Amino acid sequence: MTVNPFVALIARGEADRTSLAGLALEQSRVIPADRLAFLHLARRATPDAPESAAFFTFLAEGEVLAGERLGAFAAACGVTEAQSAAYEPLPGCQGYPAYVAWLALNAAPAEAVFALTANFAAWGGYCATIAEALRTRYGFKGEACAFFDFFAEPSPELDRLARAALEAGGPNEPRANRYARLLQSYEDQFWSTLSALTPTA
Repeated sequence: MTVNPFVALIARGEADRTSLAGLALEQSRVIPADRLAFLHLARRATPDAPESAAFFTFLAEGEVLAGERLGAFAAACGVTEAQSAAYEPLPGCQGYPAYVAWLALNAAPAEAVFALTANFAAWGGYCATIAEALRTRYGFKGEACAFFDFFAEPSPELDRLARAALEAGGPNEPRANRYARLLQSYEDQFWSTLSALTPTA
């Protein structure tokens, strides 16, 4: 797994509340953007790639559930509705959903499945580390950690849908690997941008 500077700060309890609030605010933009991209991919895949369509529909439904859990984390970080409404997203954080949207428009469905799936293990690991640190380092309680618990929990159904989509779709391997590499780079950029928000001693 790629070393993640911001998650490492959280794990040590060294990310301040302002930085954690930034994570919540950036995710409040990422979640609805990704949901729309997944719905678009599902529509594109429906005629010829029903297995991929089922995978993207499942992801879109998951984004709804994640969004419902994000508010408690934001509130625990001290984010108000007024702050959320006025927040200006950071380009380094929003490159990830922008590239997911690019995949929704340009990638073959099975290649998008491959790229997204390749990134899930790292994302789930980050969320597990954050959830643990929020409890042990920051004193956050159940609902405030639920967003990260949700993504940290393994999903056998998602794994099954991904396998079915890849077996049926036969993605172009060079393109799929390129998409996965770029998506991981944007993921890394997201976390590096947040890491820069935390003052160093």
